[in-house]
Amino acid sequence: MKKWITTITLAVGVLGLAACSDDAGEVIVSSSAGDITKEDLYEDMKNSVGEQALQLMVIEQVLQEKYPVTDEEVDTELASLKEQYGEDQFAAMIAQQGQTEDSFRDVIQFNLLQEKALTADIEVTDEEIEAQYEKLKKEVNARHILVADEETANQVKQLLDEGGDFAELAREYSTEPAAQETGGELGFFGPGQMDPAFEEAAFSLEPNTISEPVQSSFGWHIIEVTETREADIESLEDMRDQIENDLKLAKADQSQITSIIQEELRAADVDVKDEDLSGAFDSFLNAPATEKGTEEGTEEGTEEGTEEGAE
Repeated sequence: MKKWITTITLAVGVLGLAACSDDAGEVIVSSSAGDITKEDLYEDMKNSVGEQALQLMVIEQVLQEKYPVTDEEVDTELASLKEQYGEDQFAAMIAQQGQTEDSFRDVIQFNLLQEKALTADIEVTDEEIEAQYEKLKKEVNARHILVADEETANQVKQLLDEGGDFAELAREYSTEPAAQETGGELGFFGPGQMDPAFEEAAFSLEPNTISEPVQSSFGWHIIEVTETREADIESLEDMRDQIENDLKLAKADQSQITSIIQEELRAADVDVKDEDLSGAFDSFLNAPATEKGTEEGTEEGTEEGTEEGAE
């Protein structure tokens, strides 16, 4: 699953605020009660979301200048997400977030800008890229039983060791809603698609073997790999850039994104002309900066609420 950078939480959906300033006197709504102009709308939006919108717009502008993201890169990421989710599920997912496809492009662009800023100084060797490519050439077909605690996981493992039916035990014990229909089946998956602890355990199993209890960020799993196969993937040269970017993100400390953006804003010498919004950046620029090397980076991203089970 896509790992999103969530350190900066801003109202991406209000990027259009600045557009209201053009031809401010233009009437955009007329009724028997009176008219509403662009200026009226701008002032109302400025009072409600103005500071947050301005922060986002300036951060995006500053990052775009130094770490440019192209329309083609956004298109590629959008296509990848559609393929990952399926057209219908993708549409439902962004609708649930109150987004249209056009507005979600802004979300993608902002995330890509943060990725580039975060990984700009991180190095990845050819050996690391080649080793990761070898991992990507393998896919496993697995099923799992997800429970809340280690005690229950050990109980389920014992029942399996005594000859219990995996699918039936998944339906009885698994906290994953889909298990009632699937018996815990996950289908084939490759590296980078599951929780790291779950993935490490699954890829270390031989077919038709069952793991000891494995703890992930979702709970405790009992995993059975039923089959392995060689993945149908592109050549190393075609995948090199994507693999390099993924490895950089895996190495990155996402807690540093705020500090990085603070540095870029200070270097850009931001000067807010509107007195009503003059303090828009005070709290952000004065927020405590995380010292580099004091926290471990996180790989878990944003698609919170969209992943099921071990994903």
